Amino acid sequence: MTFLSFLISGISLGSIYAIIALGYTMVYGIAKMLNFAHGDVIMVGAYICFYATSRYELPPLVGVILAIIVCTILGIVIERLAYKPLRAAPILAVLITAIGVSYFLQNAALLLWSSNPKVFPSVVSSGNIPLFGGQLTISYVTLVTILACVVIMVALVWFTNKTKMGKAMRACSEDKGAAQLMGINVNGTISLTFAIGSGLAAIAGVLLCSAYPTLVPTTGAMPGIKAFTAAVFGGIGSIPGAMLGGILLGIIEIFAKAYISTQLSDAIVFAVLILVLIIRPAGLLGKQIREKV
Repeated sequence: MTFLSFLISGISLGSIYAIIALGYTMVYGIAKMLNFAHGDVIMVGAYICFYATSRYELPPLVGVILAIIVCTILGIVIERLAYKPLRAAPILAVLITAIGVSYFLQNAALLLWSSNPKVFPSVVSSGNIPLFGGQLTISYVTLVTILACVVIMVALVWFTNKTKMGKAMRACSEDKGAAQLMGINVNGTISLTFAIGSGLAAIAGVLLCSAYPTLVPTTGAMPGIKAFTAAVFGGIGSIPGAMLGGILLGIIEIFAKAYISTQLSDAIVFAVLILVLIIRPAGLLGKQIREKV
């Protein structure tokens, strides 16, 4: 039962990584930008929910919705102010800007909310579901996290494949110039992509702090890096790949902590990533693109 317990914990942690990675992979797949400020949007969402539920005593569901709304608007503002002017700029300029936005959000959080650790109140009811006569238990937070990941992934696949706006996103991903000639609003489509990714970051931040209650202004930094690793692991640009990469990364991390070393777990995770990229440079579900020159 210990093995199953670790497996469930890994899937739960991996589901959080997967939700964050979905934001990374959507932005890269459509805008071809690496938004390294995504991890800090997670932190903003967690703080909004924290103050809504703790200071203003709003219901947890209202706090989550408020966090999603604020982060969605924040994502649009970041895209319009920081990334839109660099649409035709070299990739290095975009990366430097993304790092600058990340530092800006972290320091703004320090000024607004201080650096003191805060205990995040879980938005999910406390309690466990006993299995196998009580030999194995699954917490409500774990169950909600896994279900949220599956629902979000299915909804995004349906959205991108079946809706008009989703098809516009796929068209922009293939060729922005051709999409614009066909009457698609490329700028609006990219803004919507940032909005969806930032809304998902808010959900991930709330779930992350519900499972691991300590909240500080750098809450999203390491999970953001690991989620980006998960997106690359699964094949950046692929929605199912982001989910697969996130869950596998979470399982590897938990088992590495349990059976090898808590101090070496991060090194093992990144070593597995390097190994996968050596074998499959495009990731597990990514497509190798050949460019003619």
